[in-house]
This record gives sequence, structure tokens and C-alpha cells, in this order.
Amino acid sequence: MALVSLLTLSAFLLLYIFRALDDNSLVSWQWAFVGVDVRPLLLALAVAIAASLALSGVRVPVRLQAAALFGGSFLAAAMLWPIPEVNVDAARYFVQAKSLELHGVGYFLQHWGSEIPAWTDLPLVPFIYGLVFGILGEQRIAIQVVSTSFFCGTVLLTYLIGRTLWNARIGAYAAVLLLAMPYLLTQVPLMLVDVPTMFFLTLAVFTTIKAVRCGGGWLMAAAVAITMAALCKYTNWLMLSVVPVIFLTHLDGGTRSTARRAGAVCLALGLLVGAVVLWKGEVLAGQIALLLSYQVPALGGWSESLISTFLFQTHPFVAAAALWSLYLAVKRRDLKFAVVAWLLVLVVAFEAPRIRYILMIFPMLALMAAYGLEGLGNARLGRHLVACTAAAMLVTAIFVYLPFLQGTSARNIQKAGAYLDSIAAQQVDVFVQPQPGSIVNPAVSVPLLDLFTDKRVVLRSWGTAPADPKSLETSPLRFTWELPAPRFLTSGANTPTSAAAVAVLSGRRGQALPDVVARRIAGYRLTREFAQSDRAFRYQTLVRIYEPQ
Repeated sequence: MALVSLLTLSAFLLLYIFRALDDNSLVSWQWAFVGVDVRPLLLALAVAIAASLALSGVRVPVRLQAAALFGGSFLAAAMLWPIPEVNVDAARYFVQAKSLELHGVGYFLQHWGSEIPAWTDLPLVPFIYGLVFGILGEQRIAIQVVSTSFFCGTVLLTYLIGRTLWNARIGAYAAVLLLAMPYLLTQVPLMLVDVPTMFFLTLAVFTTIKAVRCGGGWLMAAAVAITMAALCKYTNWLMLSVVPVIFLTHLDGGTRSTARRAGAVCLALGLLVGAVVLWKGEVLAGQIALLLSYQVPALGGWSESLISTFLFQTHPFVAAAALWSLYLAVKRRDLKFAVVAWLLVLVVAFEAPRIRYILMIFPMLALMAAYGLEGLGNARLGRHLVACTAAAMLVTAIFVYLPFLQGTSARNIQKAGAYLDSIAAQQVDVFVQPQPGSIVNPAVSVPLLDLFTDKRVVLRSWGTAPADPKSLETSPLRFTWELPAPRFLTSGANTPTSAAAVAVLSGRRGQALPDVVARRIAGYRLTREFAQSDRAFRYQTLVRIYEPQ
């Protein structure tokens, strides 16, 4: 046990020393550890490892494991809720969700992909977010509760897959190891589609396994789950190639019965897919054409290394255990192992360039690692390894990633929204200033400001032309210029309200105001400025609030 604890500390120190190898585009150790005093961090890590040693001696009854995993993962993820919306992609999903909230389900189903711009997004997750807004109110905390529930649901499904394929120990190990992936934890609080996408893919895997084993109602459940996974994100279409792998690995349970059940799933799936094609086939075809002409050729320029993904953004013990599991599975001739290994093989074979595109395979990676750790044959050692691995990366996520992301300029939008809720004005007129040093259209941050305030937000300027149009052709931020301004932000833009507050979004402190803004704030006073900036990202969002004198 002492050796495991020492190795955990040593692994952390090695990662810190070689942090220059981490090229993650959001929470690279190169950036996140700038200005961090490692000594108190090591103390926190030592305390976490000691707690892990104590917890590894506790055996949770099988009947309580699912509840303990769900509750524990929820508490861990909730500690990261203060992270601001650091990814401007969230603006797209907010616009789609708010459109449903304002106009209803029927409008969304009819106009998604036309009046409601969709870019290359699929409709399921924005649809869910819109329902959340409609039921619980347009509050970020509501989205965070739902997104965290998706994460915890993934933890639970990972446990159930491991228990179904092998035993409860592998399932429990894998579920806990999802907490040893700090990048994943940073995505849980955000209004993105990646965590729900991971949930629905994991749900599709679990229900398909149950369908080929048990038949009955699981057949339709599998078809529905596969369809929902396919409606989350186009990357899932490739990942759903695991479904025939599940069919093939269960042929030993009876070729006829397996073939019959697989056929039933495929038939139901065909009907559901046909309905989706009839509904929005033309929109989907246009999105696929855009992906093939723009995103696929551009992937090489958006890359992050596998070293970053599997050594820094997941714990190296997870990668080592996953590699060991390959040897064990071959030695045991365990065909069921192909179910969890298939997606990792795809990622390596296609050299997946960015961690966001493969986030949905992390439950399978955790299952591979759990399989390897269970193969050690020492339950107490396995529990301690799992606990130490999760503890080390929880410390990293909470004490390094969280403060780092809170220190970005995205925090200004969050603070500005809270301040606007405290003033008397019921409307906020928003002006955006160009940022020559960034390729982002700064107007994309206005929907995010709308997310963080209950006041009516009116966009007065949608941004100028990009400084370098050619660079946009293969940029993941191209959508910020090509999507139109949301109607709910521009309605009433030609009827200024003298009692409205004015918010100006700029890229640097002291940026001169254009004449149109100077005239608009005549008779106004600057009441608050949110000017926190960072050196990690080119795109900065500083906010100045003006109110009538």
C-alpha cells in the first residue's frame, strides 16, 4: 500500500516536471500550473492519498454501490460548478435551447436547422436544454444540475456494464476511475453537448448488451438509445460501430437467438432512423456536407497529442492499467473485452486529434483499466490503486483546474451577469468591440451574457468583418461569424430605452469607444468594469457597465 501511495505522488511530480508535453487546448498543465505553489498542493495530495487508504478498507455492500457511486460522483462534479462558460460553443446551444423555451416544442421541431440555426449541431441535447429552461427556468444552475446528472448517469451505466460483462468489482473500479479524468470533470458544469453525448453512447452500449442477452423490452430500449446517441453528435456515428461488435461477441450465447435479437434491434432502429430522415434529412445532409468540406480537412490543425490525453488529462495509471488489460484479455481469450476495447482501437487507429471528440469513449477506457486492475488478483490493492488514482486527479481538478479557469476572462461575463441582476434597469443594451488579435466574433459572447442574467438583453451590434477571412476557412470558430444574430437578442434593437443599462464588451482594458457607443452613453456613468484577463487565450472578454446618471 505504501508503494502505491509513493507511486501516486511520484507520478504527479513527474507530470508536473514534464508539463511542457501537455498541449491540451483548454487546461494544459503548461498554463494551469503557472503561479501555482506546488508545496501545498502536494500536502493536499498526501491528505487525499491517506484518505484513500482508509476508504479502500471499506467494503460497500453490492446493493448500495450504485447509490454510493451516483451520490459520490455528483458531489465531486458539483465542486466544479463555479467554472465559467469558457467555451464559446455554449452560445450555439444556448440560442437553440432558448428558442424552444420562448416558442415551444412544436416551433423547435419545425424550425430547427432553418429559423433556428444549427451549424453542425444535432438537435437532441439543445432540445433537452430547452425543456430544462421551460420547466426549471432560464438558469445556468438548472443546466448544471442536468449535465451533472448525465455525468453521474454515465458513472452508473459504466458500473452496470462492468457488472453485466464481468462482475461488480470491475464495474465499481471503472465507475470510480471516471473521476480520475480531470478534463472530463471540467466539462460537466458547461452548457455543452459532450457530457450528454457520452451518457447516451454509454446508454446505447448498455441497452444493446442487455438486448442481446435478455431480449424482450430491451430490444426496443436499445434501438431508442442508439437513435438518441446518434442525435447527440456526429462523432457518435463512428462510435456506434461498437453495436455490431456487441452482437458478434455474444454469438456464443446462441447464434440463432443472438441473430434474431440483433435483427429486431436493427429493424426498430431502421424505423426510427427513417423517421428522423423524413423529419430533417435535408438539414442533416447539409451538415454532413459542411463537415466533409470544412471540418474533416481542418482536423489536422486542431490536434492535441495522445500524450496529453492519456497521461495528463487522464491519470497515467489508467493508461497503464488499460494496456495491461489488453494482455490479460488476450491471455484469457475473453471476447467480451472487445466491447470495451473497440472504441479505444478506433481512436488510436484514426489518431483522433482532439480530446473533445473522444470524450464519449472514456467510460470504455475506464472499463479497460478496471479489467486490468481486477486482474491483479488482490482486491485491497486494487481498491487502493483506484482510490489513489481518483484522489490525485480530483485534487488536480479542484485545486488547479478550477482556479485556473476562474482566472480566465470568461469569468467577466459571469460576474457581469450577476451584477446586472442587482441593478434597477430591466433592459441591457449591449455593444461589442472588435478584437483584431482574435479570430472570434466577440458578439458570440452576448448569448452567454444572456445566460447569466435575468434582464432583457438587446444586442446593438453583431460585430464587424473578421480581420483575416482566409484564416476562418478551417477555423473551429468560423461559426461565430457565419451564424446570424438570434432574433430574441435583436428584437427591439431600433427602439432604444433611455432607462436601459449599457454593456460594452471589449478585448482589452481602456479600448477606445466608437462614436456610436459614445453617443449612446452620453449622460451615463461607468458603474462597474469587469476586466480580468489571462495569457492563455487570445480571445478576451472584458465588460464595462454604464447606467443613467
